[in-house]
Amino acid sequence: MDTLLGMLIVGGGLGVLLTGFAWLARHVRRSGVGAQVMGPIDEAWNPGAHRWRQEIEVQEQRVLPSANADDHPRLGPRFR
Repeated sequence: MDTLLGMLIVGGGLGVLLTGFAWLARHVRRSGVGAQVMGPIDEAWNPGAHRWRQEIEVQEQRVLPSANADDHPRLGPRFR
């Protein structure tokens, strides 16, 4: 009986731990914190990573101008 209870406790703890890691990974991906945390480690193993990370940041900061209703080529005159 003690062995079964011990296995349940270990299995439950492992399940909670893995669920916590999955939640943390999802949170880091959505918030974009992963690049800031792993950046220095990535640069140590891959020196060219800094240049690529800068390029990605520049692309993320670019904002496309909002489209005007008059600029849309497919809309007819009743939608203008």
